[in-house]
Amino acid sequence: MLRLRQAPNLAIATLWADVLRQAGIEASVQRQFLSSAAGELPPDQCLPEIWITHDQQLGEARKLLDQLLNLPQRRWRCECGELVEGGFESCWNCGRMMP
Repeated sequence: MLRLRQAPNLAIATLWADVLRQAGIEASVQRQFLSSAAGELPPDQCLPEIWITHDQQLGEARKLLDQLLNLPQRRWRCECGELVEGGFESCWNCGRMMP
């Protein structure tokens, strides 16, 4: 088993592990219950970690996780003139849907 990466929280760690599993990479979340020890232990030692079972899948797992972490952000201009960035499908200003 190899440690792939630390995650900022348990929800993201679980999401990353699920994405890897869907791609056929055996992955698990370790340290999922250690956040309650933060303060007694250094906080960076209490973050959840993603581990993969098969060492030969390390390159594929890193590539997939890098793609997930670097998704392009959309940007569009609404009819009302507002610039909407990120994954929003409706304008925050007027409520219109993305064209």
